[in-house]
Formats: sequence, C-alpha cells, structure tokens
Amino acid sequence: VAGILLDIQKYFGLSDGKTGLLQTVFTLCYMLAAPIFGYLGDRYNRKLILAAGIFFWSGVTLGSSFITQSHYRIFVLSRGLVGIGSASYSTIAPTIIADLFEEGKRTTVLSIFYIFIPVGSGCGYMLAAGMAKSTGDWHWAFRVTPCMGGLALLLLILLVPHKIQRKTAAHRALSISGMIGGADEKPDVYRATRTSWCQDVGSLVKNCSFVCSSLGLTAMAFVTGALGMWMPLFLYRAQVVQGLVPPCLQDSCNSSNSLIFGGITIGTGILGIIAGAEAARRLRKINNKADPLICATSMFISALCLYIALMVAQTNILSTFIFIAFGELFLSVNWAVVTDILLYVVAPRRQSTAIALQILVSHLLGDAGSPYLIGAISNAIQARNVPSLQWSFRSMQYSFVTCAFVGVFGGGFFLLTSFYVEEDRKEAQR
Repeated sequence: VAGILLDIQKYFGLSDGKTGLLQTVFTLCYMLAAPIFGYLGDRYNRKLILAAGIFFWSGVTLGSSFITQSHYRIFVLSRGLVGIGSASYSTIAPTIIADLFEEGKRTTVLSIFYIFIPVGSGCGYMLAAGMAKSTGDWHWAFRVTPCMGGLALLLLILLVPHKIQRKTAAHRALSISGMIGGADEKPDVYRATRTSWCQDVGSLVKNCSFVCSSLGLTAMAFVTGALGMWMPLFLYRAQVVQGLVPPCLQDSCNSSNSLIFGGITIGTGILGIIAGAEAARRLRKINNKADPLICATSMFISALCLYIALMVAQTNILSTFIFIAFGELFLSVNWAVVTDILLYVVAPRRQSTAIALQILVSHLLGDAGSPYLIGAISNAIQARNVPSLQWSFRSMQYSFVTCAFVGVFGGGFFLLTSFYVEEDRKEAQR
C-alpha cells in the first residue's frame, strides 16, 4: 500500500487522515488476531496454522485488487482481513524456528528470518511502484503479491516437517546466540508443564524484562509504521516544495521515492540486523546486559537521525535521504535482539503466547495508531492554514516530529530492561 499510496489517495479521493486509516485497520486486525494464533500455536499443529494463514492472506490480497472506486469501505475491510492472515505467520514462524534449530544454528536462522522482514517490506515498495508504473494501474500491485504467497505456501508444504519434534525446555530457553550451557532434561518436560492461557499471561505481566522490552518494541513499531506509510509521500512533498518535481495531476504518479525508499529499507534492514546480531554476540562476552543496552543506544541514535532528516527536508533532499537511511539502519539493529531477549527471559512453554502478546501490545500502542495519528495531525495543521503546497509539506513535517520523541521514549524503556534482564533470564532457566 505505501509504495502506491499517492495513487490510492487520488483514486479514492482521500484526506491524509483517511489514508492513514488503511494501515491502522490492517494493524488493529493484525494485533487482535495475534493472541488467538499464539494460543493455537502453543497447542496445535503450527505448520497447518501457518499454511492456512498464508492461503487466506493471498486470497484476500488478490480480491482487494478488484474493488472499485465507489467501495472504499470494502477496501478498508480487505486491509483488515489481510492483517488477520499476516498475524498467523508473524506469530507462528519464530516458534517453528525455535523448535527446528538448537542454539548454534538458531542465531543464523533467526537472523536470516528477521533480515527478510525489511527485505520483504522494501521489495513491496519497489514491486508496487514498479507494477503501477509499468501497467499504469496500481491495482496490479495487489495481483502480483499473491504469487509470492503461493510460493511461500509451496515451500512450507515441501520443506517444513508436518510433525515437529520440539526441543527440550532447557534448549527452548536458550537465546539465539547460545548464551546458556547444555541441557539434560527429558523430551517430555515441555508437555508436562502446560498451563492455562490466563496463567501464562499472569506470569508474563510480572516479567519486568518482557514488559519493558515490549514497550521499547512498541516505540519501534510506532516509528516504523509511520515511516513505512508516510515517508515516500513526505519525500514527494518535499521535492515539490523545492521545485525538483511538479505536483502530481495525472492518474499514475511519480513512483521514484517509493523505489528509493524501498531500496533504503532493504539495505539498512540487512545491514542493521546483521550488525545488531554481531554486536550482541560480541558484547555479551563483556556485559550480560548488552542486549537491552544495544537496543537503547540504537533507539536514541535513530531518533536523532530522523529528527535531523525532517529538519533538512525542505532545503536538501539528498541529506534527507542519508539521515533517513541512518535512522532506519539503527532501528533495524534491534529487531533480532529484541526477539532474543524474549526467548531467554520467557519460559519455553509460554513463548508463543509471549510473542503474540508482544505483537498485540506493540501494534496496539505502536503502528496501529501511528499512521492515522500522523495523518490526523497533518490534517489539523492544514485546516488552520491557507491551503498550499508549502503547508501540505510542513503539516507532514511537523506531524513526523512525533516519531522522534517516541523513539527517545523507546530508548528509555530498553534502558529499564537492562535493570531486570539478568534476574529474569535466571528465572526462565529455572
């Protein structure tokens, strides 16, 4: 959606606020479905749940490409249904990896998994913009992506075992970088200690490391959601104000910003996740609190870079791209590290539930509302000023400043995590 946002906005005749609602509805449905899939994933066959989610996501995405101009509400509903399908594999996939791989390989596999999140996001920008440009119709972006879902479903059926032998409780408690020693527990420990969902949630709420790191992740999600939805449009408005590109009046609008931003997302995502995993691996040898401290430092630097990018956008578009790249780079450092924290501070039998709850909280308070909030603030600023290209840009610029402040709060929550992480890791081992 974000790669062709300007086309969609023109097609349905949407304000910034209504445009942001598309991502908000997607994320709300995504986060509400996540705990359900987490519950099912801890109790039933994960491969079947994952396959059903991918099939549903692909079908709804394809169907949404045929929605006509007069049915905006149905298009919004389709975004919500896509969010439900997305929740299945976002919740289940990390736990399948934890089941399939032990401590040594888990580092590499989880890092690869999280590398492909920004890669997929960036490819989405580029594919959507490329299809809109080549066909002259943005609907084709929604007709190509289900092919990727079909390929993923085929690979899942062929390569992932139907019945996965879950690792022992001690193995499942290992971090992705293998910080804890060997395990000699019996294979049936995991099944023997099953608890109710309410008991799992009650235990997680008392886990300070889990709570604080989840709030830090929420700040990351807030910033990422806003950037992903609005940044190509913000860059376009900045270029219009500078006179670098003309205002979009035709049906198919300039897609270069989506292509560039997609490339930035891919590159910084790969570099950031690799750098984060490597930094965590090295610094844990020196400091047992390295993970949350890395996350805190990255969030503070990212917030500063994003703020500078916003301030220079009106005068120097190249500097804006550079600082946006650094901001996204330091955001990406944290993705695998945050999941690593969860895997070693939460007991194995609660990990699917913990991931689902973390998804729920991070999206509920993060990117569920940030795209709509940015759009609503932009609308409010524009309403108080004379309509112009200048204020169209400035309204988005001022609303984006919110992301920088939220990033600082996120860094603070990761700092709090560092005070509890050692104690909670020992408790998870027990």
